[in-house]
Amino acid sequence: MAKKAKGNRIQVILECTEHKESGMAGTSRYISMKNRKNTPDRLEIKKFNPILKRYTLHKEIK
Repeated sequence: MAKKAKGNRIQVILECTEHKESGMAGTSRYISMKNRKNTPDRLEIKKFNPILKRYTLHKEIK
């Protein structure tokens, strides 16, 4: 779970969207920080997926 913080900067978990759809075993997840005041919507970042061995779209999960 993401850590609760008092300020605007919070920790979020990013999960690969392509890996989930492919049906392969395992998941590709990253932990990142974001400023909830500047980016109130969910993050979408291209990150490296070591299982698929390429850069894929990772979205913030709750």
